Amino acid sequence: MSDQVLISIDNGVGRIRLNRPKAIHALTTEMCSAIIDALLAWRTDDSVVAVMLDHAPSPDGDPKLSRGFCAGGDIAMIANSAKGDCSEAEQFFFIEYRMNHLLFVYEKPIVAFIDGIVMGGGVGISDPARYRVATERTTYAMPETGIGLFPDVGGGWFLPRMPGRTGTWLATTGARIKGADCAAIGIATHYMASDKLEAVKARIIADPDGLAEILDEMADAPPPSTVEAHRDRIDRLFASDRFEEILAALEADGSDWAREQIATLATKSPQTIKVALRQMVEGAAFTDFADNMRNEYRIGHHVIRRPDFIEGVRAVIFDKDNAPRWNPARPEDVTDELVDSLFAPLPPEKEWTPLPELRG
Repeated sequence: MSDQVLISIDNGVGRIRLNRPKAIHALTTEMCSAIIDALLAWRTDDSVVAVMLDHAPSPDGDPKLSRGFCAGGDIAMIANSAKGDCSEAEQFFFIEYRMNHLLFVYEKPIVAFIDGIVMGGGVGISDPARYRVATERTTYAMPETGIGLFPDVGGGWFLPRMPGRTGTWLATTGARIKGADCAAIGIATHYMASDKLEAVKARIIADPDGLAEILDEMADAPPPSTVEAHRDRIDRLFASDRFEEILAALEADGSDWAREQIATLATKSPQTIKVALRQMVEGAAFTDFADNMRNEYRIGHHVIRRPDFIEGVRAVIFDKDNAPRWNPARPEDVTDELVDSLFAPLPPEKEWTPLPELRG
């Protein structure tokens, strides 16, 4: 068993604790495989009533190492693989997406405590949970447009199902929102002060059958949401599925908020924004989560072979100059034909499939 994820059963509660504090618990292929193995075993174990997903505390108590639930996937590995034959990156996505799908269809209740940084892969393991608990320390984002990837791990399913156009805004801008915002727009089912979490977890372990009632009883009223305060603007200015039309609407609005969005979008990969906008449309139309994940795997297969991904990771992760040189550099240069090519089906033997245990 990997020490990167701690797996145990405690009085009928299957516990999955992410344990890579120095990497803000970013997911590796090994971690995803360990989570899959545990969930599959617990499906048929009548002694397991519920599943609890959180992150382990830093062993030395360093608050800097305890600041995250899960900051995403192992982007450095994916980028290094993309510079070669892409096989390691493809294996990671294949297994990670199987884990996302397993969490989504899981029969037993799962509660995810999203206390801290929740980005990318962290969204992918928590959004499918039946119960999602945010705190004042929660920072949630899908920042993939900033690294030339795309909002994956189920983003195509969850983002367009958020109220109004909030999902489109999150997908394109990579905006970071807080726990109160997560509660306001349905990302979190419950909100509570972080200093209550250990007591809540202890109560759930003592009475797993009472999971839902315990969460309801212990929840706090969240503070006002800044996202909700801007909802009218988000819905109106991000109404289009075309990037150029969103930019035109923001320009015409002229408010300080609109100017901030223009400045943010100018730092993102135009290719990735157009992929995300199409992904929102296609994802909204899917009725089966597996179809969404197959679609995302196709996109991932193609996108990691494009220049923007390696360049985005260089600028944000490796060199940290935050000055990516996108190619194509302008929205109007990202043609419909280019976007079409990134959604193209793969050869049958390369397509993503759910776990064999979930088929039939």
